Amino acid sequence: MKSLVKSRLQAAQLTLAYEQKVIASELSVNIPDNQFTVIIGPNACGKSTLLRALCRLLKPRAGQVLLDGKDIHQLGTKALARQLGLLPQHAIVPEGISVAELVARGRYPHQSLLKQWSEADQQAVSAAMRATNVEQLADRSVDELSGGQRQRVWVAMVLAQQTPLLLLDEPTTWLDIAHQIELLDLFRELNQQAGHTLIAVLHDLNQACRYADHLIVMRSGEIIAQGKPADIISAELVERVFGMACIVIDDPVSHTPMIVPCGRFHAPSPD
Repeated sequence: MKSLVKSRLQAAQLTLAYEQKVIASELSVNIPDNQFTVIIGPNACGKSTLLRALCRLLKPRAGQVLLDGKDIHQLGTKALARQLGLLPQHAIVPEGISVAELVARGRYPHQSLLKQWSEADQQAVSAAMRATNVEQLADRSVDELSGGQRQRVWVAMVLAQQTPLLLLDEPTTWLDIAHQIELLDLFRELNQQAGHTLIAVLHDLNQACRYADHLIVMRSGEIIAQGKPADIISAELVERVFGMACIVIDDPVSHTPMIVPCGRFHAPSPD
């Protein structure tokens, strides 16, 4: 039966590789529109590789990534950038650039010879900096910032781009727990109130279960399971994918699955 889930962004039968090393074969996925999709899995399973393919940073050796039914490798750079924003895992900061200047670069896809900087551009930049709480850093050099501050500035640049689809590769890297939750709350707000489709790679399984509408679980370049967290997360799945014994309980705050690792020294006692 054909899926009824609306999906602007799709991957069909992808083979993904770096030089001679194949990471994934025959990988197909539909990203549900207007939902928060999170990709989880152990290290080196292909999570970030899949995300890179979805945003055209990696060309598939076989298969296609489609946006609105068109191969994304056939779209113009600015046209794609007006639809799809990316927060990369390792962003390179231009030397000497200020926070305000970096965030303003998010407006580049909206500029042209006939359409220069406008009041709408300034409003988008101001709103993005306000949402990520970096307004007070506007005049500072990005080089001077801590890792957590720098990460929030990059998020602001992506938000200023104002794209309907946002791809986030480990967006909570370098952030302490309070700022992780603050940022994930912001993403959830963008999804629920502004209707953005979000796709993120996360390492924290409980944060993934709490915030995701749709989970994609990967292992060794394969999609092992996908669906709502409550429908697919189990102790058996976690052990199969991560090789870790655990129990799954109800999160008392969000009432989503909460994964409690057992470890070698805290194995559950028999009933």
